[in-house]
Amino acid sequence: MYEPNVLGDWQEYDERAGLRVRVHRLEPGEPPRGRDDAAEGLTYFSVRVTAENRGERPFCIHLEDGQIDVRTGPDGESAFIDWRSSQFIEGFDVYPLRRATAVLYAAAPEASLTHVDVQVQVRVDEEWAGRRLWAGGIGVQELPTGASAGACRDSLAHQVSVFLQEQAEEGTA
Repeated sequence: MYEPNVLGDWQEYDERAGLRVRVHRLEPGEPPRGRDDAAEGLTYFSVRVTAENRGERPFCIHLEDGQIDVRTGPDGESAFIDWRSSQFIEGFDVYPLRRATAVLYAAAPEASLTHVDVQVQVRVDEEWAGRRLWAGGIGVQELPTGASAGACRDSLAHQVSVFLQEQAEEGTA
């Protein structure tokens, strides 16, 4: 069964040995170029998407508008993405032991920010990698990399995993 990553988790891509991506640093914050009029009444936040190359050859990474989808709240409503203020990765060669980070600014109703899902589909060397999902929220603690399994029991990803397993078990009866 497919389980979402927790914000801060690294996701490795089997088809691209050494490439891994993570969504991290979900935090409230105003965009550097000012608020967009379409986001009136919404709360701004930012999230970072980092691609890291632990392989032996460089990868050309594309992470642009349309490749990142942000949903908020328990119903998974689309967040407003401020493309003007966001910073993307557009055809950047990530050499071994290097990283490239995109910074996305989005806005949504403040009450829905405790549930944030970020789906990413990175393009590597002109080929699409599989979509991956990260779950978290503002006010939900991001676990440090390498956290113990005991610390994960109370994490949002664990809660999501348990919920999905329960839903799957109900459908198999």
